[in-house]
Amino acid sequence: MTPTTQSTTMQHAMQTVMLNPHEAAAHLAPEVWRNANRMLVRKALAEYAHELIVEPQRIGNAPGEHHARYEVKSDDGSRVYTFEARQLALRHWSIRAGSIVCTRDGAEQPLDALAFILDVKARLGIKEEMLPIYLDEISSTLYGAAYKAVKQGPDTPDLLHADFQAIETAMSEGHPGFVANNGRLGFDAGDYRAFAPEAGSTIQVIWLAVHKDNAAFHCSADLDYASLMDEELGEATVARFRQIVEARGCSFDDYHLMPAHPWQWFNKLSIAFAAYVATQRIICLGYGDDRYLAQQSIRTFFNVSDRSKRYVKTSLSILNMGFMRGLSPYYMSGTPAINDYIKGLVGRDAYLRDKGFTILREVASLGFRNGYYEAAVQVDSPYKKMFSALWRENPLVHAGEGQRLMTMAALLHTDRHGQALLPALIEASGLGAQAWLERYMEAYLAPLVHCFYTYDLVFMPHGENLILVLENHVPVRAIMKDIAEESAILNKDAPLPGNVKRLAVDVPESVKLLAIFIDVFDGFFRYVNQILVEHGCCGEDLFWNTVARCITRYQEAHPQFARKYAEYDLFAPEFLHSCLNRLQLGNNLQMVNLSDPAGNLKMAGNLRNPLAERRATGNEAGARALTEPVEA
Repeated sequence: MTPTTQSTTMQHAMQTVMLNPHEAAAHLAPEVWRNANRMLVRKALAEYAHELIVEPQRIGNAPGEHHARYEVKSDDGSRVYTFEARQLALRHWSIRAGSIVCTRDGAEQPLDALAFILDVKARLGIKEEMLPIYLDEISSTLYGAAYKAVKQGPDTPDLLHADFQAIETAMSEGHPGFVANNGRLGFDAGDYRAFAPEAGSTIQVIWLAVHKDNAAFHCSADLDYASLMDEELGEATVARFRQIVEARGCSFDDYHLMPAHPWQWFNKLSIAFAAYVATQRIICLGYGDDRYLAQQSIRTFFNVSDRSKRYVKTSLSILNMGFMRGLSPYYMSGTPAINDYIKGLVGRDAYLRDKGFTILREVASLGFRNGYYEAAVQVDSPYKKMFSALWRENPLVHAGEGQRLMTMAALLHTDRHGQALLPALIEASGLGAQAWLERYMEAYLAPLVHCFYTYDLVFMPHGENLILVLENHVPVRAIMKDIAEESAILNKDAPLPGNVKRLAVDVPESVKLLAIFIDVFDGFFRYVNQILVEHGCCGEDLFWNTVARCITRYQEAHPQFARKYAEYDLFAPEFLHSCLNRLQLGNNLQMVNLSDPAGNLKMAGNLRNPLAERRATGNEAGARALTEPVEA
C-alpha cells in the first residue's frame, strides 16, 4: 500500500464522523455542555473585568479570606450575574466557578456563554458585522472544551512522568487570556478530530512540487536544500517524487519539494491556486511517509515517525484568535537569516550559556507567491499568506540524561478533576514552593531580562512559545521558539546585517518594557500566581517576592546597565495595560498589523506593578532557595 492510499489516524478520524454523523456531536452531553459554559462565563467575567470592559460591583461578603460577592448586570439591566471572587495582583479576578449565578427578574437562568456575550455586547464594543464571527468563535471554543472534558487522556498525576508529546496533546485550555481562544473557524467536525492538537491524531503532510519561478527557498548557513530533503524525506521518497514530476513531462530540477497541511491543500491550494495546479507550477505528490502530531500552535507538527527530524510548520488559513493562520512568503525569505543571527547572539553570550537558555532555529523556509493576489492586494492580507512552510530544529537534543521536555503552557494546566499540574510538579520535586520558583525564574525570567537590557532583544515568551527542560520535576533551562515572526530588537538604529534589518523596530519608549510587563507579568505570571494561590501552594507575597528577587539578583550582578534600569524600571509603580481581548474585539479578522505592532495596541488604564514595593526585598532567602537540594 503506497503512502498516498494508506489509512492514517487523520483519515480515520474524518471518515468516522462522515460515516456516523452523530459522532460530530457525541461529546455534547447536557452536563458536559453546562460545565463548559460555566467555565467560559467564569473566564469571560474575569478577563473582561481585568480589561475594564465590565466592572463588577461589590454587593457583600463571601466565605474565605479576601473574598467578596460581586455582580455584573446585562446592558439592559434585565439579567444579573453574581459570583464570589478574590482580586489578586495585576487586577486579576480569581472567581469561584461554582458561585456564579445568572438571574432574570429574580429567577435563576442557565449559564450560557453565548448569552453572556450578548448581554454585555454594548460594552464589548465589537462591530455588529463582526459579532456573529465572534459568536462563532465562542461556540467553537465551547465545542472544543466539551471535547477535551470527555476525551480519554492522562490526568495530572500521569503528566508528572509523561512524554513530551503526551503533555503537548493533553493541554486543555489554550491561550489563558483570550476568551474566544479556540475559534479555528474553517474546520468542520471531522477536521477537528483530525487536526486539533487535543485530538492527538497523527497526520501525514501532503507534499507538492512547486516551480522555482514562484517559490523561493532559504536556509541557514549550515544547511542546503539537498541536505534538507535527504534528511527529511530520504533518498527513496525523493526518487519517488522525481518520477511523478518527470511523468508529467517536467524537469525535476525546476521544482522545490514543499510540505502542505492536508486541510490547506483540499480547502485552499487546490482551489485558490488552481491556475498554478493546472499549469503544473504546483504538482501534487501525495502524502509523505512520516507521521506527525499537531502542536499547541496547531499549524506546527512534530515528527513521531522519526523523533530526530525537524518540526514542520505550514500555512493554515483558518481563523483563530484574531488572525488567519497563514505564513507570509515575504517573512519566509528572511526567516533563516534572522534565526542564525539570534542564535549567534545567544550562543556567544556567557550569561545565557550559563543559564542554558537557547532558541530553536527555523533553519529553512519555502514561500510560494500567488501573482494574482499580489496584484490585487497591495497591503498585508491573509490572501498573500496561504502557501509557505518552514522547518524548525528538534528540541529533544537539548534534553540530557535524566531530563525531559515540557511545554511551558503546562504550568497553567488543570485537568478535568480540578488538579493543577504546577503544584503537583512542586510537590514531586521535593523542593518547597519558593525554592522551585526561584529555579524557574532563573531558567525563564532571568534570560529574558538579560536579553532586554543587554541587546534590546525581546521575544514572545508565552506558554506555548517556550519549552522547559525539567530535571527531577524542576526547570533547569528554557528553550525559546517561534523566533522570526515574534522576536524584535527595540532599537530602530541597531547595527544589523541587511538580511535581518526587519528585526529592528521603532516603538515608543513608553511601550518598550511591555515586552516584560505584559508578555511575562500580565500574560503568564498572573495565571501562575492564581494557580499557586487557589491551590494553597503559596501566597501572593511569596510568588511576587520571588520575581522581584530574580530581577534584583540580575541587576546587582550587572551594574553596567544601571542607566537602563532607571530608564526602563521593572519596579515602577505602574505600567500601561495593553489588552488582548480588546484587540480581538476591535478586529477579530486581523487584530494586529505586524508591520506596526505598537500602533495596534489597545490600552485600558494602568496596572499597578506588584514589584513596586519589592525593590529592596533582599536576596538571602532567594540564595538559600537556589542552593536547596533537589530530592530525586
